[in-house]
Amino acid sequence: MRIAQPKPFFFERGKRAVLLLHGFTGTSADVRMLGRFLEKEGYTSLAPHYKGHGVPPEELIHTGPEEWWEDVLTGYNQLKEAGYDEIAVAGLSLGGVFSLKLGYNKPVKGIVTMCAPMSMRTTDIMYEGVLKYAREYKKFEGKAEEDIERDIEALRAQNMPSLEELRALVYDVRDHIDHIYAPLFVVQATNDDVIDTDSANIIYDNTESDIKNIKWYEQSGHVITLGPEKVKLHEDILKFLESLDWNE
Repeated sequence: MRIAQPKPFFFERGKRAVLLLHGFTGTSADVRMLGRFLEKEGYTSLAPHYKGHGVPPEELIHTGPEEWWEDVLTGYNQLKEAGYDEIAVAGLSLGGVFSLKLGYNKPVKGIVTMCAPMSMRTTDIMYEGVLKYAREYKKFEGKAEEDIERDIEALRAQNMPSLEELRALVYDVRDHIDHIYAPLFVVQATNDDVIDTDSANIIYDNTESDIKNIKWYEQSGHVITLGPEKVKLHEDILKFLESLDWNE
């Protein structure tokens, strides 16, 4: 039986809008609980999917950061076109990198980065993450184990050319974060085993925001939005959003 995959969401509530961005190989499910929480607190939120995400991994490996960035801009513009003039952005992992990039390319009310990398591992190690996503996706589809292994081996014989572009994106954003002046909340999980946790300090130390805060979550891993401290995280993000100088 094929189970429905997560879909992008647009929860319209109040005039204050938040663009929510998922991670590499992730989906809107990464930030759906946060979106629902913000909706209850009177905030509108929109979470797009990047091209190749939330679909079979055979499609993912043929996409890349330029297309994903276009999807971020499309989400931002969708909020604008729907009448939301003030937009904050919050992103997990790669979504945090895109949140920073948005911060020096578009007007944003505030920025939340969650476990966002400022350095990247080798493309070989990154591709192992793609294969892990592939295995989970195919299990979710309900495929038999032997079929899954056959698909994984076929993927292992290929590669993802855009992974080098992904590394370049991260370092390019790192080189430009001194152009960020918007209020900033840097979130980092202490038990994050996916990225170099010093990335949080790099973001905090090198942005020019007058208003910024950094917080470490001692019990959480990389996907902090789904981890044991998610309720506290939601409350902290709300506190940050409430501190912003919204016009309405």
